[in-house]
Amino acid sequence: MAKVSGLGAAITVDDSGGTARVVSNSETNFEFATPRGVQDTTGVDKSAMERLLLLADFSCTFSGVFDTTASVGAHAVFSSVSSTSVARTTKIQPTSSATPYLQCEALYTDYQVSRADSGALTFQAPGVLSDGAVPTWTNS
Repeated sequence: MAKVSGLGAAITVDDSGGTARVVSNSETNFEFATPRGVQDTTGVDKSAMERLLLLADFSCTFSGVFDTTASVGAHAVFSSVSSTSVARTTKIQPTSSATPYLQCEALYTDYQVSRADSGALTFQAPGVLSDGAVPTWTNS
């Protein structure tokens, strides 16, 4: 794969009813991480660290413009975060290509709406891995 930009990225998140909704038009930026836990196993006889990789994880934060477009705006997807406790399939295509993409089940923990002194109305929606399945990249 060649070096590419993030132009044309696509983000799809299930609404509380389990219907996949493309929320890319509402998003202005996103970040996600796929860290692994680490256990220090260094014996006192060593002069350098020894470690074991542990559990995989996922976290994300989607940020964007407050958008109330029925069934497709981010508000339609994330406004139910405070009243439902459902895992939502989350698919992140960081480029304009159909692949690669990362997909997992996530719990969204907040839906933060902010009005700046300039009048800009924006949101953030942080999420974390929900089901114990390792988040995986699909490359083809």
